[in-house]
Amino acid sequence: MTTLETVTKEIVGLHDFFAAWFNGTADRDQLHPRFLSRLHPEILFIPPEGQVMNRAILQAGFDRNYGSNPDFRIAIRDVDIRYQHGDRILATYTEWQTGATRSALANNARITTVLMEMTKTVTWLHIQETWLPEAVRSAGPFNF
Repeated sequence: MTTLETVTKEIVGLHDFFAAWFNGTADRDQLHPRFLSRLHPEILFIPPEGQVMNRAILQAGFDRNYGSNPDFRIAIRDVDIRYQHGDRILATYTEWQTGATRSALANNARITTVLMEMTKTVTWLHIQETWLPEAVRSAGPFNF
C-alpha cells in the first residue's frame, strides 16, 4: 500500500466513524479506540469557525452529541500529501457533509489540513479546517 493509500484509508475510516457516532450507529465504547486514541495529547483542532479546541473539548463534544444527528453523512475527497518528513505527513482533503445539524449549512464542505505522525499507529497532531467557497460548495455533489 502506498503512503497516499494509507493516509486516505486513515482519513476516510475516521470520518466514517464520525458519521456512525453522530448517527448513533457506532458502539458507545468505541470512542476511545476508534477516535481519541488517535489524537496526540496536545492536539489542536481548529474548525472553520475559528475556535481552537483541544482533546478534552473534542471528547466532551463527542460525548454530548452521540446519536444527535441520524441523517448526517460525510464524504472525503481530494486527499493529497503536501509534505512528508520522516514519520510526519502534512495532508489536505476536502470533507463534504450532508444532513449536518450542528453546522451553519446542512450541506457544507471544507478543506482540511492535517499533520499526522505515521508510525505503527497513526497519531493526529494538528487539524485546521476552512470552509470551501460557496461557488465550489454549490457545484459539489451531495448525493452520497
